Amino acid sequence: MKTRLITRRGAILTGLASLGGVALAGFHSKDLPPTYGHLLRMGDTFTYAAHRAILLPGQHLVREYGEKDITSFPAIGTTNPATKTDLPGAAKYKALRDGGFAGWRVSVEGSVATPRTFSIAELKQLPSRTQITRHTCEEGWTAIGQWTGVPLSAVLDAAGILPSARFVVFHTIDEWIDSIDLLDAMHPQTILAYGMNGSDLPVGHGAPLRLRVERQMGYKSLKYVQRIVVNDHFDDGGKNGNIQNGWAWYTGI
Repeated sequence: MKTRLITRRGAILTGLASLGGVALAGFHSKDLPPTYGHLLRMGDTFTYAAHRAILLPGQHLVREYGEKDITSFPAIGTTNPATKTDLPGAAKYKALRDGGFAGWRVSVEGSVATPRTFSIAELKQLPSRTQITRHTCEEGWTAIGQWTGVPLSAVLDAAGILPSARFVVFHTIDEWIDSIDLLDAMHPQTILAYGMNGSDLPVGHGAPLRLRVERQMGYKSLKYVQRIVVNDHFDDGGKNGNIQNGWAWYTGI
């Protein structure tokens, strides 16, 4: 069954590549998220390929709003890793939070010329970006918030991405793993946010550092980011990744 699904996926990609004479922007079928034997997962591949090849080429920006448009913004999912007694990193997070996150460091490793770590203070020394955008949740609600942080591209450039790199994988202290491709990683609105609505990022929204991927659904914007791995190949994150937990890998909007 798995082989048959992969074959069908290949047929879909072949059709998309020929549609309108547009190629898949340099992406090969081996780089796309696997279906894991689920027929509906083929839709994820179709959406990804269509967005990359036809609908969202280049680095188009999502709509940005004014301060008067900011709305209430519920904190959904993990809202404080320190309270999760079954989480190995709970005590570490509590200690870092109690210290004002002065000791928090995010590592950048993998296919980079200079693996390194950044404190929040060091990230704030890099070029910053503030944007007011709409967060679209898979549960059906939306909210508009203001985010301040460092463009992910600036962090990756500081580490020196190698030519072989294709994906960026994020690991969080509450043990979630997810990834995006380089087109989203280098997008100007993809940031590592340390501020929200003019203040430091609240704990419930991922303090001290969360990802904002504005061209995808809300759950791609992981909270509590502490490790970034640049990969040459697709990594589904295993049991802590979205795909094996029933979620789509690509959720472009």
